[in-house]
Amino acid sequence: MGSGYYAALSGLLARTQALSVVANNIANANTTGFKAHTEFYQALNAGNNTNIVPGLGPLNQAVNAYGVLGGQTLDLAQGHIARTGNPLDLALEGPGFFVAKTSAGDRYTRDGSLHLSPKGILLTAAGDPVLNPKGKPIRLQPGPVTISPDGVISSRGAIAGQIAVVQFPAGTPLTPQGNSYFAAPAKAAKPAPNTQMQQGSLERSNLSPVQGMVSLIELQRTFDMLQKALSSFNNDFDKPAITQLPQVP
Repeated sequence: MGSGYYAALSGLLARTQALSVVANNIANANTTGFKAHTEFYQALNAGNNTNIVPGLGPLNQAVNAYGVLGGQTLDLAQGHIARTGNPLDLALEGPGFFVAKTSAGDRYTRDGSLHLSPKGILLTAAGDPVLNPKGKPIRLQPGPVTISPDGVISSRGAIAGQIAVVQFPAGTPLTPQGNSYFAAPAKAAKPAPNTQMQQGSLERSNLSPVQGMVSLIELQRTFDMLQKALSSFNNDFDKPAITQLPQVP
């Protein structure tokens, strides 16, 4: 039953790793524009890293297939849009992202809580310039602004600029960078014609605190079950073998 012991142990390890994913989701349940991650598992075969080990029956096959954390996927579902009334708060409806120029290069975000620098440069919440469709920062003059659904900025009766919105082909890897930023492969960003902006609103996290707590409870229950399995392997199988072996004539 050694392999069964290791199978339960690997399951515990995988859930411990998954805990960091769930904890990060819960910690960002109130973060503007946050996109949750979902963990997934895969089987690691104890024999030859293949799905079939010659000579083993179905039970042994199952016992020798260890469950490990395969990774995590990014949930890009739309978050709830909340009204704020701030004219520089922008919520995106659709698959698009704002583009920000950071010290590490272009980064992409759904966090539309924008503000102006003392020089009138439009900045993200993290303090990086928001770019226009030509990849340039946007400078605004003092005064009220109106932002249309396609990102065109009007001020004092004239067009003052436009905010770029891009999207990515399905399957493009987006890597979280902190501050609600994502990195993407070079030249992967494309215009997002089907995404619109709502001025005076913000997109909330697409994970509610309730969803996060349910995931945490499910993870805890699975963890407890695997702990009991480990205890059973140790107490019900290993100890009797150790105590009875000396009695064999």
